[in-house]
Amino acid sequence: MKYLLLLFFSFFVITNSRSQIPQDYFTNPLKIPLILSGTFGELRSNHFHSGLDIKTQGKKGFDTHSVAKGYISRIKISEGGYGKALYIKHPNGYTTVYAHLDKFAPKIQSYVKKKQYAKESYTIELYPKANELSVDKDEIVAYTGNSGGSGGPHLHFEIRDAQSRPMNPMLFGIQIDDTKKPLVNSVWLYPLTQDSHINGQYQPYRLKINTQKDGTLTTLPVKACGEIGIGVSTYDRQNAAPNKNGIYKILSKLNGTPNFELTMKRFSFAETRYINRLLDYNYWTENKSRITKLFIEDNNPLSIYNKEYGNGHISVVNELSYTINLNISDIKENTKSIFIPITGEALPNPINTTSESAPYFARPEESFSYKNDYVSFTIPKKAVYESVPLQITDLPNNKIQIHDDSVPLHKYMSLSFSLNNQLLPNQCYVGTYTDEKKPKYVGAKKIKNRITARTRNFGKFGVFTDSIAPKIKPINFSNKKWISKNKTLKVWIQDLQTGIKNYKATINGTFALMEYDYKTNLLVYNFEDGISTTGENNLKLYVEDNVGNNTIFEAVFYRK
Repeated sequence: MKYLLLLFFSFFVITNSRSQIPQDYFTNPLKIPLILSGTFGELRSNHFHSGLDIKTQGKKGFDTHSVAKGYISRIKISEGGYGKALYIKHPNGYTTVYAHLDKFAPKIQSYVKKKQYAKESYTIELYPKANELSVDKDEIVAYTGNSGGSGGPHLHFEIRDAQSRPMNPMLFGIQIDDTKKPLVNSVWLYPLTQDSHINGQYQPYRLKINTQKDGTLTTLPVKACGEIGIGVSTYDRQNAAPNKNGIYKILSKLNGTPNFELTMKRFSFAETRYINRLLDYNYWTENKSRITKLFIEDNNPLSIYNKEYGNGHISVVNELSYTINLNISDIKENTKSIFIPITGEALPNPINTTSESAPYFARPEESFSYKNDYVSFTIPKKAVYESVPLQITDLPNNKIQIHDDSVPLHKYMSLSFSLNNQLLPNQCYVGTYTDEKKPKYVGAKKIKNRITARTRNFGKFGVFTDSIAPKIKPINFSNKKWISKNKTLKVWIQDLQTGIKNYKATINGTFALMEYDYKTNLLVYNFEDGISTTGENNLKLYVEDNVGNNTIFEAVFYRK
């Protein structure tokens, strides 16, 4: 028996030690002071931030180091998103990600360029084998930049586990100076049933906050009854920067007993869009301020919750008193506390809050379809988080209003319009708009006499025509001029209505790789690629928008 207990204890210790997060395995990816503009789990539009955004002093070109020994397992170059990104797989099972890069280290850059020229494409995704691009700890693998959907020069850095789930890099021993407590913008109470009320109101109620001498916050006493929940708008700051970053943990206690907890340790990409169930989405669309709901509703499978503490729902009974304590913490355990006193008080004559009937309902458990003479659309099953009484309005000129953007869609809604009355059907697209003169491109897939598109937003939709071809303008050269001193060839391209879909450049009939930055509308060719020759060179550039309008630009340049 003792032997079995010893064996079990040994197994438990070994298993537990394997589950521990290593604290000294990874070094820092940059050799400059680490100052953050974004933290892990930060609340973003339709997703959680999956890593750390490390400032690079407003400049590009800082050496980016592999944080441990491993091999390049993935390289992805896209016009948006992460831009130029490297993925390094390490022997301990973790993968690190380095994104928004300017360029790669020479051996990786050479590998990628060959693949891009073979595919004749700037955008590319590669999966090198384990023996192709090995790297050592602290080896320079790239240089920081501003590529893709980046809003300014920085390094986006991630650590992912063996299941490709992003984890908080600061759990691995990365140190950021932080002695500041989180800050609170607002605190709210939410009625969670039709007969719940807060200070006589049957809608979300913003609480008045007082600051005590010790820095804790208290709200004015509240009278409520029924099932309620809490919401908070909060953010954190580190010592070296004023950025409003995400928090790490929120713990709620009801009369001293924990009843809700969320922690930003890890999540999966499959669940990240459920951020729209965590947030008060309607308040966000109207006020551009994010309120985190500290209660779990149906159709919310987020793994950031500690389910052992409950779902955060609070049942307030008439004539009983309650104290709610919120502790909001960063990863350094700097904590801001909020106390909310509540007294149960039922209204003598509660109002009837039964919602009026509606002709159309979208429900989570089933799909919904609508069709008239010119448009049809389908909302798939599990696209909405709760039943929504849809407002559908047929508009003039074969347009349609499908509810409004205050309700989130988790899955894509498909739209289909007739092209029967369109004068230029091949140049049509589905657009969404608030101002009919400035529609936003949604899609333009044509099937027989119909045009289809997909979207994850409600709003106004219609069919619009784009008959204007993209614009092209040379930036650092002129036709039939010598440019021997140029290191690059720069061309400005733009399509204001539906956007750029394709482009291709050749020099003397040979494919020339041009990097596209949609933020600056620039295509850039690097003469180090060696496509041009001494003397006369003929450049031909083809640019196409999303409905097929195209422009061809040709020029001659000379080089020694």
